Amino acid sequence: MAGVSPAALLTMYSRPNTTVYDRALAHMRQRNWRAALDVLPLPAVLTAAHARRLILRAHCFWGLEDRGAALEAAMAAQRLAAADPTILDAVGTLFSLLNEQHRALEALDRAVKLAPGDPRFLYNRASVRRFVGDLEGAEADYDLVIAARPGDYEAYLNRSELRAQTSERNHITQLEARLPHAAVDWRAGMQIRYALAKEYEDLGRYEQSFRHLRAGADLRRAHMTYDVSTDVATAGWIVDAFPHLPAAVSAASPQPETRRGPIFVVGLPRSGTTLVERILSNHSAIAGAGELNCFALSVVDAATAQHGERNLPRRELVYAAASLDFPALGREYLRRAQSALGVDGRFIDKMPLNYLYCGLIRRALPEAGIIHVTRHPMAVGYAMYKTLFKDGYPFSYDLTDIARYYLAYQKVVDHWRVLLHDSWLEVSYESLVADQEGQTRRLLSYCGLDWQDSCLHFHRNPRASTTASAAQVRRPIYRTSVDKWRHFAPQLEPLRRALIEGGVTV
Repeated sequence: MAGVSPAALLTMYSRPNTTVYDRALAHMRQRNWRAALDVLPLPAVLTAAHARRLILRAHCFWGLEDRGAALEAAMAAQRLAAADPTILDAVGTLFSLLNEQHRALEALDRAVKLAPGDPRFLYNRASVRRFVGDLEGAEADYDLVIAARPGDYEAYLNRSELRAQTSERNHITQLEARLPHAAVDWRAGMQIRYALAKEYEDLGRYEQSFRHLRAGADLRRAHMTYDVSTDVATAGWIVDAFPHLPAAVSAASPQPETRRGPIFVVGLPRSGTTLVERILSNHSAIAGAGELNCFALSVVDAATAQHGERNLPRRELVYAAASLDFPALGREYLRRAQSALGVDGRFIDKMPLNYLYCGLIRRALPEAGIIHVTRHPMAVGYAMYKTLFKDGYPFSYDLTDIARYYLAYQKVVDHWRVLLHDSWLEVSYESLVADQEGQTRRLLSYCGLDWQDSCLHFHRNPRASTTASAAQVRRPIYRTSVDKWRHFAPQLEPLRRALIEGGVTV
């Protein structure tokens, strides 16, 4: 969602004490959250004039990973400024950051009611509607945004991804008409190209789809600085730094009845990790946490503290991670994750890139479960290539980069497969689609959970989803994605050839 940043918020009001807010903003830009809070004290009696101060304080608490304090400040701002749509929009953005999507929707509904024609508020509400599964409402909001602000190209792409387009109901004509206008800015052109690729694919017009997809991906790749060689080298460093697990750890593979820690669902993006999480989180005994970056942050912080040096080069960071205080690492991860969730119960962390840390996870959290989701290499390669990610995964915009990254990924997971033995579970996307009940029973058994029929109806899971699969998880399991890549076999030949040369069976 577009959101309202602290910097933007400060321009929206008269500022009786400019110096205070400018000082706070300067500290926030440096991520010095404590210093910013120090210059934003609250009086004993709060009025509507303090709403923006509460919002900035909430952002600071969020930066400090104090979810409870951030939520309290956002709720106070909402109460104080119940008639101010801009404040309510900012509050909705905060609630969404805190993964309080239903609270966010309530605030944004109010903002839209107060200012029904403002495309900013409509756009943000559309985003949250998508997260909570109101896909028709989200599409209606995006239609209004585009009518009011035709140059909002991200709205076109978000709208296209909400549902499967049909010959009777699609946006091809409108998107093609906007393409010349979008050419003035590479970001705009990229968004429209991805939207056209999605809609043409839905209509079975595969040549047109891939032509637009390649153009969009090329635009994205041309405007980033990335060298896949660094990720390839990292795979080798990980294998070298963790040649084995201590005998006590290797022998202590927890049985399902003792597996009471968090469940990590790992793999490549677009491999089916969200599907697995939604199935499990529809069980009453475990909550879905989404994609947490808590483990990676905990590793980085522990390694840099151990060496007394910030910004360790990646190679040094990998080798430093092999000698951490692992029980302390596990405690810090749980503190961060539970703070982000606001609950103390059992949960699922589905950050795909945690596959890099499986050896560390086993040592830091012996009672945790690790589920590795696999998918046919060509299918997952195409699925990544056709996704315009908000953040991360820079390898996904070039077919050769995808192949090289896949080979590096395979090297790491092959290593963990040997070390972890039966203490992790591997589930293939194709098997899950072909035998949903059988694979769901495997998943629940591995996690030490009793059978619940609700897990078969994951698409009814009311919990919000903010991943790239937010629209797809609202549908029952479907098989059309398994072999969709075959429609593009000629165009994907560079990927297939590079994988085969790397020893992958495709």
